[in-house]
Amino acid sequence: MKTLPNGMQAHLDSGATTLCWCWRVTRRDGLVLGFTDHDHDLLFDGTIFTAATGFETTDIEESVGLSVDNVDVVGALSSESLSESDLAAGRYDNATVEIFRVNWQDVSQRVLMRKGSIGEVRRTQGSFTAEIRGLAHLLQQPKGRIYQYACDADVGDARCQVDLDTAEFKGSGTILTVLSNRLFEVIGIETYADDWFSRGLLSWTSGPNQGLGVEVRLHRNTGDRVTIEIWHAPSETLAPGHSFSVTAGCDKQFSTCQEKFDNVLNFRGFPHMPGNDFVLSYPNRDDVENDGSSLVE
Repeated sequence: MKTLPNGMQAHLDSGATTLCWCWRVTRRDGLVLGFTDHDHDLLFDGTIFTAATGFETTDIEESVGLSVDNVDVVGALSSESLSESDLAAGRYDNATVEIFRVNWQDVSQRVLMRKGSIGEVRRTQGSFTAEIRGLAHLLQQPKGRIYQYACDADVGDARCQVDLDTAEFKGSGTILTVLSNRLFEVIGIETYADDWFSRGLLSWTSGPNQGLGVEVRLHRNTGDRVTIEIWHAPSETLAPGHSFSVTAGCDKQFSTCQEKFDNVLNFRGFPHMPGNDFVLSYPNRDDVENDGSSLVE
């Protein structure tokens, strides 16, 4: 049930309303953007909601229970603060979205209608469609620990405690030759062993992709050539001279934690858990006889 601010109920009861929609988007990097379907900019809560021509929304789906409610926001890429390259780079992935119903003549008369996060974003010929997922989708994400062989920590996080800022686990390099939009030959990390940075994180430190990161799919060092392949092509074109930093990767296996990182005390998996063969096994005649126990026929 929504609680309306003073004066808004009377405004709704008047029969002649001056209402508009306002969206506030808060990205994971802290950038806050505001948009409105009104024809003039609005200001409240320290956010300027710019008039975004070309924006429209689908009907908001609501249901009883824990199913995920969705709404789509459709718009043209006309705002200077909302660029196609930022959408393609994933800067808006999982950004928080607040949807307000506002009396544009008196912005103190407003109510927060929905809050969620941006899910799938589709881009086609200068326009975009962004899915806004309700808060219930968080209940579908894994929480807590899972009983499994592999470690469930991220290498370098507070639970892992490996210091990735040391020279042993972090290198810097520069693109020498671009072989494809995901594969390139590099210089600067020749001293690191083959496969050392596979599954690690590569962060661009120069060029149009500066500030973005991507997971390394494969790191190869053949002695006379070093190449890196990333999982996803960046939003902007790569070119020789673009620099990066890259951290060592981990396949989350106990042997890797022991041999590569010397960090078994912080291993967050269960490497000695019994497998299916143990669970399905049972004593047979030979096992009992070898133990010296008698059998009851």
